[in-house]
Formats: sequence, structure tokens, C-alpha cells
Amino acid sequence: MGPILDYGDEPRYTIKTVSKITGILPVTLRAWERRYQVLSPHRSDNRYRLYSERDVAILNWLKQRVDSGVSISSAVMELKRWLRVGDIAGGDLAGTPSEDSGPEETAARLYQALLRFNEAQALEQARSARERFDLRTLLLEVFTPVLRQVGEAWYFGEIGVTTEHFASAFILGQLLGLLHETTGPPTGRPVLVGCAPEERHEMGGLMFTIWLRSQGCRAQYLGPDLNLEDLADYVDIEKPAAVVLTASLPTAALRLRGFQERLRHIHPAPAFCFAGEAFNQDPRLRERTPGTFLGESFEQGAETLMELVGQRA
Repeated sequence: MGPILDYGDEPRYTIKTVSKITGILPVTLRAWERRYQVLSPHRSDNRYRLYSERDVAILNWLKQRVDSGVSISSAVMELKRWLRVGDIAGGDLAGTPSEDSGPEETAARLYQALLRFNEAQALEQARSARERFDLRTLLLEVFTPVLRQVGEAWYFGEIGVTTEHFASAFILGQLLGLLHETTGPPTGRPVLVGCAPEERHEMGGLMFTIWLRSQGCRAQYLGPDLNLEDLADYVDIEKPAAVVLTASLPTAALRLRGFQERLRHIHPAPAFCFAGEAFNQDPRLRERTPGTFLGESFEQGAETLMELVGQRA
């Protein structure tokens, strides 16, 4: 693409026309404008958006970058750097990661592969990431950003529910593989980790279990949407050192309020801990839930849990 000033800035195209020219859905165009301030299209007398040749050139370039595996946020940053000198540069990126690509670029490539339902390429991205990055980087800087971006894209209508399910299932499969490969000590009282009743967002609890195992903790992952009565029966049999339940939804978090009292009737009573986005976003839920809030990060949660279990031992 040539110098940006070669393209006219006279408003002439409606959003429907621009969508046909660029292949970018109108809802995506509006989302990019709202979230990244990519463009400020002219408004006609009847308040319709009107785009110029320059706007179309910029959008075509952004789509090229996104299609090549660059995240939209990274592409916008690159765009703004080039606009300061009045030109846009950059070409296609290879479909497979280079050996020196960092976690952000790897996450962007994985995200684009999942949007295209390209399982083979997604597997290659994940394999490369597991070979090149430590566990913390893999979980927090590759898989977590992809999950967040998928969720936001679905929320803003940029992708359909089928795409969201495909991408989430892929990451879930990768995490389950890591869980089975990461083992803690074979003996000792375990830590049970699972999700609150009605909580089906299990990625956080699964990642936390993997992290605990990597830190030398005998941790068992019990899955999403646990029945608290059944869980209490299992606790009475297994005699764990602690039970950790996660919740991303306030409704699920509220279901945990009476569980610590239930565990007190078991001997020896395990520590009851909780974590998750619901508690991160609303500190009042922490106060209303008897038990120990583990904190907002894997490292903080593992440190708090280990200290608590050690004190009780």
C-alpha cells in the first residue's frame, strides 16, 4: 500500500458499501471504531456514517494484518505508528510462528487460526508455545488472552457462538492435556479444586489446578457445576487439606455462602477457599462468603493456599 495521503479523504461510502469492499462486517467496523478509535467517519445530514477512500485503504490494511495473525489491538498500534509518518507499510506474516516470536504474537496467531477453524494450524501454534514458553507464560500470556479475546469478540457480535464454542473447546483440550502431564506428589492430603454450582466457566479452575501441581501440590480437579451435597460426601471420604471453588458469575458465587459451615461437620475439617472473576470484580462477595479468598492471581492464590494448608498441618 502506498503513502496514505495518496488516498482521498472525501466522505462517500456508506458502511454497507465499505463492508462489501473490505469484507469486514458492519458490527465489526463499529466495534473497531468504538473500542480502538480506528476511524472517525463523517456523519451525513441523516446521521449515516460515510467513509472516504483513505478510510477504506486503512480498513483493508487492518484486515490484511488481522488475517495474517496479528491481533487487532497490535495492528491498530502499528497503524498509528505509521500514520505519524504519513505511510502504511507491512506485508503478510507466515502462517507458522517464527522461533523468536513472543507470547503476544503467538496468542494472536492462535486466535486467528481458531477463528478460521484451522485446527492443524492452531495445534502447531499451541505445540510451538509449549516448547518455547514456561508454564506461567503459556497459561497467562498465551491461552488466557486468547480466551479473553474470544469472549469479547462473541460479546460484541464479531464472531458467532459456533466459533466461540470451537475456540473454547480447543483451549480446554490443551489445558486438559497439561493437567494430565503435570503431576503433583503421589501421597499426602490433596487439595480439591472445582467450580461452584451453576458455574460452567471452568478454565480458571483448571489452570489453577495445573499451576498447583507444578508447584508441588497434590491437587485434584473436579470440574464445573459441582453439586455441593455430593462434594461434601466426597470430602468426608477423601479427607482433603483444602477445597477450592471458583466462580465467575455472582449467582454462582452466592451459592457458596453456606459451604464452609457444612465442611465444619467433617473431621478433620478442610480449609474452604474460593476465587474467581466474580470475587475479583465485587469485593462485597468476598465479605459475604465464609472462607478464605485466595486472591486475584495464580501466584497469589497458590501462595495463600500453601501457607493456609501448612498452618493447618
